[in-house]
Amino acid sequence: MVIGGTGSDCLADADCINRFHPDIPMKRIAQQGQTLIFKTRDALDVLGTVDQQRDAEQDLDSERFMTFRSTFGTAHPMAGPVHIAGADIGDTLKVTILEIDAGQYGYTFAGRSGFMSDLVEGGFVAVWKLTDRFATSADIPGIQIPNGSFPGIVATLPGKSDLEAILTREQQLHDAGGTVFLPYPEDASPVALCGKDGSAANACLRTIPPREQGGNMDIRHLGEGVTVYLPCQVAGCGLMIGDLHYAQGDGEVSGTAIEMSADVTVTTEVIKGYSDLRTGPHYEGDASVLQIPSKRFYAITGLPLKTPGASYPNLHYLGSDVARDLSNLSNDISLAARNALDGMIDHIVATYGYSRNQAYVIASVAVDLRITQLVDAPNVGVTAILPLDIFVQAPH
Repeated sequence: MVIGGTGSDCLADADCINRFHPDIPMKRIAQQGQTLIFKTRDALDVLGTVDQQRDAEQDLDSERFMTFRSTFGTAHPMAGPVHIAGADIGDTLKVTILEIDAGQYGYTFAGRSGFMSDLVEGGFVAVWKLTDRFATSADIPGIQIPNGSFPGIVATLPGKSDLEAILTREQQLHDAGGTVFLPYPEDASPVALCGKDGSAANACLRTIPPREQGGNMDIRHLGEGVTVYLPCQVAGCGLMIGDLHYAQGDGEVSGTAIEMSADVTVTTEVIKGYSDLRTGPHYEGDASVLQIPSKRFYAITGLPLKTPGASYPNLHYLGSDVARDLSNLSNDISLAARNALDGMIDHIVATYGYSRNQAYVIASVAVDLRITQLVDAPNVGVTAILPLDIFVQAPH
């Protein structure tokens, strides 16, 4: 069964949505074990499907890419949702990823969003040419990124009570000053339900954060051969897949990976009865998928240390004058990660001669942020790992 791939964009594709709500209709019914091919679109819905890219007559570069139109509302088109026969509320859906067929192009942004956007000036985009083995970019010459394709989004539809709980907690977080993306009907799909005049215009969830139903998990280990376990909160589950990445470092620190369109082949199985997925989806696969795609690496560590008086974007909503004036925070994994990443960006700039924006993109698609320890208070540790085999030119 093929899901998606028709129309010029998600709004014109009968099998494409970009919001979550329990009343979104499932237009396809699949049997357990049936081979399903999800024809997905890139995160901004500007590249077209894999088939549309193959039929295109013009190559893509960063100058042409910047002429494409996208809006805040079009983010994360997903192919689906699919009703899985025999799945009831309370069951668990087992989704095994069999194959990922990448498109011809991808892109990565820096400077507009991300974990350290305050330390990067201006905007920058790298457009990548994709092959079965590597991604290369004229915007960041001298590197090749190995193919590590995976879906950023694998999800099921939320149930009605689950939706209400999510809307309540995210509104409370918004009111407290936290970063959260509330319902936004502009360019929403399906239009009749989630659009500006839709019956649930102010109750359709954005796709930006992951939630209990899966969603935008951005876990780079969810590649071919891996199985994901998702909760069924509506009859039939409502399986969706989207936001394909050709490669990503653990952290996706610039806010984007190598974003692409792809065809994703999966099979499903329903596990009857409740499985304990209260903290989020589970996944399993061969241990080889956890390895970094390089024979050699370079790593930089980070600790939760800062300049007295400094306050960072992800800490503003806490409103703590005490924390602002300290030079050492207690058990702050986010600050430790920030420091490790900042050091790594400096290292890439100094060693390889790239700009900070280029280094930020390299970090987003190739550098892994890993927790080293959480118990040595106050200084929890994070390490940033750079795979050296991506560089095809010698350091300066």
